Amino acid sequence: MRRMARFLPAAALLSLAARAEAHFITTGLGPVYDGIAHLVMSPADVALVVALTLLAGMRGARAGRTILAVLPVSWLAGGLAGLELPAAEGPAGATGACFFLVGALVAADRNLSLGVVAALAAAVGALEGYLAGSSLLATPSGGLELLGGLAALLVIVTLVAGAVVSLKVFWARIAVRVLGSWIAATGLLMLGWTLRNAR
Repeated sequence: MRRMARFLPAAALLSLAARAEAHFITTGLGPVYDGIAHLVMSPADVALVVALTLLAGMRGARAGRTILAVLPVSWLAGGLAGLELPAAEGPAGATGACFFLVGALVAADRNLSLGVVAALAAAVGALEGYLAGSSLLATPSGGLELLGGLAALLVIVTLVAGAVVSLKVFWARIAVRVLGSWIAATGLLMLGWTLRNAR
């Protein structure tokens, strides 16, 4: 009986807990800010956006401006499609494969054409936008939250691309490549985890 009495305060506190929902972040400031928080508090999404922007920024100002136009548009198109379609997890390992591919390209520092960078940004942006949109499908104002996420995406891409394009020192470029290798390694870990769970 005494043991049971010890657990009563904990049980009472647990009964007062609020309902938790996955992918539904509420800031209390409205749906647009909820969308900003949704993107910013999703480390995988932010890291992939940063990796794509690093890749474009290393190719120069023209590629940086291109990704500033292509990535948000493709992300928004994918997000709108995700809002209309049933929620999905996406292809198994797709995010990990994107991490690995983009991170490896940043680490390799190859002279990619503007078209290749734009196509990669469009494909990855559409996929990640779709996953973000489908996760907002159950929320009452998913469209406004998607616009909030788009605003956050624009700010991240603008700041990172501007910072990387302005890097002229050799060691700074090496630091960006090292960051790319870490992103690629993260992608490998994500792929390994996906394959392990698929068994």
